[in-house]
This record gives sequence, structure tokens and C-alpha cells, in this order.
Amino acid sequence: MNYRLLSRYVGLAVVILGLVMVACAGWALYFGEWLSLQAMLLSGILCAGFGGLLIFLGRQASPMILQREALALVGLVWVVVCVLGGLPFVFGGTLGYVDAVFESASGFTTSGATVIEDIEATSHTLLFWRSFTHWLGGIGIIVLFVAVLPYLGAGGKQLFKTETTGPDPRGLRPRIRDSAKLLFRIYIAFTVCQTIAYMAAGLPLYEALCHTLGGLSTGGFSPKQASIAAYDSVAVEIITIVFMMIGGTSFALFFAMMRGNWFAVVRDTEWRCYIGILIAATIVITLNLMFPYSIFPTEENVGALRSSQSYEAGDALRAASFQVVSIMTTTGYVTEDFDAWPHFSRVLLVTLMFIGGCAGSTGGGIKVVRVVMLIKMVYARLERTFRPKTIRALRINGEVVEEEVQLMVYGFFGLYLVCFLGGLLYLSAVGLPLETAIGAILGTLNNIGPGLEHVGPAVDYSNIPGAGKVFLSFFMILGRLELFSLAVFVLPSFWRVR
Repeated sequence: MNYRLLSRYVGLAVVILGLVMVACAGWALYFGEWLSLQAMLLSGILCAGFGGLLIFLGRQASPMILQREALALVGLVWVVVCVLGGLPFVFGGTLGYVDAVFESASGFTTSGATVIEDIEATSHTLLFWRSFTHWLGGIGIIVLFVAVLPYLGAGGKQLFKTETTGPDPRGLRPRIRDSAKLLFRIYIAFTVCQTIAYMAAGLPLYEALCHTLGGLSTGGFSPKQASIAAYDSVAVEIITIVFMMIGGTSFALFFAMMRGNWFAVVRDTEWRCYIGILIAATIVITLNLMFPYSIFPTEENVGALRSSQSYEAGDALRAASFQVVSIMTTTGYVTEDFDAWPHFSRVLLVTLMFIGGCAGSTGGGIKVVRVVMLIKMVYARLERTFRPKTIRALRINGEVVEEEVQLMVYGFFGLYLVCFLGGLLYLSAVGLPLETAIGAILGTLNNIGPGLEHVGPAVDYSNIPGAGKVFLSFFMILGRLELFSLAVFVLPSFWRVR
């Protein structure tokens, strides 16, 4: 392992983080929040100083970035940035350090889980910072790194491949730095469009920006305690739905469209399945809200609170469409307490939590393409039980999926199951009830935010013990990096010096 190289580039990322913190301090001047101004400036100076020290230690590093260094660099940058990103909350007097790291990790990983109990009592500057961490995490710290640091050279390809979510980074340009820059431009263009749309719907610039940063990145942080529900506006909800769906779509498809392939989206198998699942789930949950049914209508737990209450058709469609898109894209914005919906609707939303968005999107979860591939592989295996001589190639978008990729999908599901069960056992050991533990794992490993019961959409993660918060912070990073990039850290052979 080339440790000097890691020190150099982690230091560069930390310096950039410090500069961004200083830039965000401008909101403190605008709102006259002097404590927050000191917090942002002090955090930025400390990050710049620490990053400069790391750069100095790695000044004689070889510039060659191989696969092992790329994996280590991606994992280390995310961990270090999440740890240091909580400094403004500490210096601003808002959170203790463990809570601050949790909030920072939730922001950068676009999870949207929060430990801030009174959001609207928090300074505008710190709320903007937490939303901006979403935006940076959505585009991917390393992808941004490659876009703005051209001297990474060939090593940028390894970083880009490691950072890009999902098994199939389609449509990318041969020069990886060009792809990263184009991705950055598309991301900025959508950011501007969503902000303008929000302002046209009546939101002030600050709130429009915060919700754009949290919506396009499929993060979910809001400067309002009630999230999007605070506006009670159909227009705001429609805008949010549209851009959450964009955030959950593979950005490789937008690459293809910019190169003239305007039908790339509708021809893509994963995107058609993604839209099909959204539509089907919306219709089914709408009907379930209109005609709730439970064989245990008298139970008094929170999950059955509204089981006997029906919605009008329009209200049911409005509530179902927003929550389905928010959950499947792993954004986590809420307009309803879905943890109080009928049992079937809650279970269907939990299923969507597992699936997540498309590969190459800002969304989390398992990813639609992996689910499609697994279903096809299982079908082929079932067919071979009674037709052993049948050989059928697995195809996605008309192209054969190599066996190595199929093995990676099997490996991902196996590792995901181990992480899920291991996390469930750990949270149960620290005292969380079963449903709360399941909801917390789903909300963090899939980068969704709100879970079930005591971490549901109407509450927060502030009551989780400190040991649980540290663990869930790690889980958010693990989920954001698609498991493998961080799981390899536990292998002693990974860290050996060559």
C-alpha cells in the first residue's frame, strides 16, 4: 500500500472541504449569525491546516494510483470527510461530537437521518451546511475530486470506477476526467433548474436552495421540522417528485442523451423497471389507503393508528405518489407519517427501501439493475433444474452480462445479507426493539434516513445510544460505497506495503 500517496490525496480532499466550509460561512454574514460564522471559519481553518499537514507528509509520493490505492483512497476520504464535516455543529454549540459525526455522515452519504430534535431552532448557516453536504455527497466526493484535479491523470479512472455506484457505469466517455466534468455540469444544471422551479412555486431563495440540495442528491435534509409537509403545496410536491426521480435515474443515461441519443432513457431496461415499480407501487398504495383492511383492527400500536381510516382518492394518490418516490429513490422527504399507514403499505415501502434507485444515480439501496439481474439469474437456474442442457445468456439492454459481473452480484447480495443481519444483532444488543432496529438498518445501510417505529418519519435518531450512532454512521458510509469499497478494510492483506 502506498501510504504517502493516500496521505497526499486525503489531504487534498480535506483542504477542499475546509475551503467549502469557509465559503458556506457567507450565509452567517447574510443572516447575522456570528457564532455560526466563527464555527464555520474555525472548522475551515482546522481542516485546511490538517489537510496541509497530510499533503506535506505525502509530498514525495509516487503518482501511480492502482486498484488497491483507489479503494483505500475512496474509503478513507469518505470516512475522514464525514468525521471532520461534523466540526461546525460542535463549534456552533448545536451537537456533541458523536451526534455531529452522525449528522455529517448522514449528510455526505445522502441518508437524511438526523439527530437534531428542533431543526428550526438551528441556525440558517448550519442548516445550509448540512444540506450542502448532501449535494457534495450526491455527486460523489471522489467524482468531484477527479473533475477538478486534472493532474490525477490515469489514476482518476480507478477513482471514478470505484466511486460510481452500481455494477454498470454505462455510457461514460473514454476519458474519465471528461466524464466527471460532464457529470458535474449536468448536476449543476439540474440544481439551477430545481431551485428556479421552487422559487416559482413560492419558496424563498434560501429554502429553495436547501430543498434542492437535499432533493436532487436524494438526501432528504430540510430546514423545516415538518419537511416538505410544512408547505402543504401540491406544486412543491410535484417539483420534488420530478427531481427525486431524476436523482434516482442513472446519470449515464443523461450522458447518452447529451450525445444525441434522446431515447436512451426509454430504451434502458433498468429505467423502465424503475418507472414501472414506481407506478405500480403508487397505484397499489393509493388503493390500500382508500380501502384499508386489517384483521386486527383493535390493536393499539402506532403501526395500526390509521389502519381503519380511509383517504379520499385525491389525497391517497397525492400521499402515495410522494412517499413511494421519496422512499424508492432513498431521499427520505416526508409529507405523511407512513409508519402509521396500513400494514400492507408499510411492508411495500420497506420493500422499496431495499430496491433503491438506479445504478449510477445519487440514490442508495441495492439498485434496480441488481434486482433485475438477480431475478434473471434465479430464473435461469430454475430452468436448468429441468433443462440441464439449456444454455441461456443473461442479457441487460441486449448485451451479455459477463460471468464475473454475475458473481459480483451474487457476492453483493451475500455481503448485504451479512451486513444486514450483523447490524440487526448489534442494534438489538445495544437495546433497540426489533422493528426500530430493522428500520434503523434499512434507513442507514440504504441511505434513506427515516425508518420505522422509534426512528420513523415523525421522529429522529436522537434517542439512539452513542454506540448505536457510531455504528450507524459507519453503516451509512458502508451503504454509500456499495459495501465492497469499505469492507476490504478488514482484510490485513489489503494494507500490506508492496
